Amino acid sequence: MMQTYKKLMLKKVVIVGSESTGKSTLCSQLAAHYDTLWCPEYARDYLTQQGMNYSFDDLSTIAKGHIALENEFTEKAEKEGKPVLFIDTDMYVMKVWCEYVFGKCHSFISDEIAKRKYDLYLLCNIDLPWYYDPLREYPDEQPRIDLLHIYKHLMQNQRTPWILISGNYEERISNAVKAVELYLFNNPS
Repeated sequence: MMQTYKKLMLKKVVIVGSESTGKSTLCSQLAAHYDTLWCPEYARDYLTQQGMNYSFDDLSTIAKGHIALENEFTEKAEKEGKPVLFIDTDMYVMKVWCEYVFGKCHSFISDEIAKRKYDLYLLCNIDLPWYYDPLREYPDEQPRIDLLHIYKHLMQNQRTPWILISGNYEERISNAVKAVELYLFNNPS
């Protein structure tokens, strides 16, 4: 049952993690649960159109496109009076992607990390099976483990609350709702 929340400033929850960890699914489920919007990952559309032979400069273009898309969804959610917006990836994901693939990061991405403010991060664990998708690059277990450690380190060294989301899809949505209730609405369930 959907609870009624006081009309407050829009809260932003970012779902991060490596590929094939259920980020988009979790965003969609959370948006449905809270009757709100979710911002998809810009990179998926970009790579679908441009192909997987991307360059370091493409990652800057993707990052700028994601920021524009996130701003668009933020404005729409605010206009509609939504209590929360769920965002599939952010500039931390872009930073990890740049550094993992190219060993360096665009200054634009670092600057945006410093400027942008969120209310909660949900880090998706790697305990879901990896599924093939033509846009995915790391089916082997070791890169998934390495990336999870990188994301955990980033989350531990920033100020926004975060929680690791694990389990099957049902457990993930349940744990994510509990985290949102606790951290955003002070309503422990």
